[in-house]
Amino acid sequence: MSEKDPKEFGFGLSRRTFLMGAAAAGLGMMLEHSVLGQAAAGAKSAPGTLNIAMIGVGREGGESLLPCCLKIPGVRFVAICDIWPRNRNRFQKLLASHGQPVSAYEDYREMLAKEKAIDAVIIATPDFMHSEHTVACLKAGKHVYCEKEMSNTVEGARAMVVAARETGKLLQIGHQRRSNPRYHLAIKMIDHDKILGRPICFHGQWDRAIASSQDMVCAPKDAMTEAQLKKWGYDSMQSFLNWRWYRRYGGGPIVDLGSHQIDVFSWFLKAPPKAVMASGGKDYFKDREWYDNVMATFEYDTPSGSARGTYQVLTTTSYGGWYELFNGTDGSLIISEADTPKTQYFPEFSAKQPSWVAMSSNVSQVNGAQAVDLKIGESLDAKGRKAVQGQAIGEAATTKKPWQFHLENFFAAIKDPKVKLNCPAELAFESCVSVHKVNEAIAAGKRLEFDPKEFKA
Repeated sequence: MSEKDPKEFGFGLSRRTFLMGAAAAGLGMMLEHSVLGQAAAGAKSAPGTLNIAMIGVGREGGESLLPCCLKIPGVRFVAICDIWPRNRNRFQKLLASHGQPVSAYEDYREMLAKEKAIDAVIIATPDFMHSEHTVACLKAGKHVYCEKEMSNTVEGARAMVVAARETGKLLQIGHQRRSNPRYHLAIKMIDHDKILGRPICFHGQWDRAIASSQDMVCAPKDAMTEAQLKKWGYDSMQSFLNWRWYRRYGGGPIVDLGSHQIDVFSWFLKAPPKAVMASGGKDYFKDREWYDNVMATFEYDTPSGSARGTYQVLTTTSYGGWYELFNGTDGSLIISEADTPKTQYFPEFSAKQPSWVAMSSNVSQVNGAQAVDLKIGESLDAKGRKAVQGQAIGEAATTKKPWQFHLENFFAAIKDPKVKLNCPAELAFESCVSVHKVNEAIAAGKRLEFDPKEFKA
């Protein structure tokens, strides 16, 4: 799911401009198997270059992942696939303008049959198609980067894990925080510097304004026909564009947004959840099938003891935005991958503080508490000098989008067996089980416990 300003729908276009299409660019006049596509079929990549394809070049794939790939050396697009002609035409032309002419397909099966040179496939389609697309690509001998959530069902996600295991191909799931230097620095400080002491509780939220939760629409000239939509499992352009609100296609906001942060809970606490109870409802958008607001309480058995925490996803108010907060006996840490990222440490004055807290010049007051701003790239070494490693991380953190770090890890792991995926399918499966259980808890109206076997695919 894209984490950008809802008014920005790609490459600096306004929402209205994006939804209405760029007629001046002549995108609608492009033929999917054009001269550009023919050129791609005969084009050769430089030695050592990875040939990649993307299935689903919409908001997440085309506007978030694709631009990041263009900034990564040693990778080259050879094909794209999307059921919407508008998307195929738009991004086929864009890639050609970047010197990467590609063939464009409506059916992923045709793409896999014809494009033998593909090394890896990026999948950014609606959740209900993730399992089918991923399993097919893995069995075709391709490495796969698949956006979260893994699937709209636990069974679908399990099939993905099994397929990766059986084929021996890499499967990275798009929980990009797992590759974000900001989060790696935070977890290092928790584990090495023990800034939290013993973790006691936690909170996470992803709150959005009504405006950013409104349905997407498109100009009539861009709409697919009823026959085209039915062919791919949709009954209208409404359900195609806004698939996240329908039970057939996705798991609602708690799965779409919450999975990012609930994954962080398990990562930082080093354990999957033990139990969950939750409340949710269609409190505002009465025409949608999924809950528009959800609040959940999780229980964990961590290596250092029990921990409890809350998570909320709201689609009707934006105050606070999105972040994760961890509270411990010695201090608290708040971290966010929002448009204005932050990492702040709140020390408990009764506890022994790391030496760098006293040396820090980045101290402020937040809600009456002392906050130490942990600015990546400005951390000090033992002699009070700026750490070289921190500077390197700082430069990258200010110039790269979070998705780029995750994609770089994926491509590096393909090229070098010594490089490990930051979010392999087995790890992401735990988060998939966790978020789907939240919806179950809401429906059951009671606390539900996890069987440890549930987290094994």
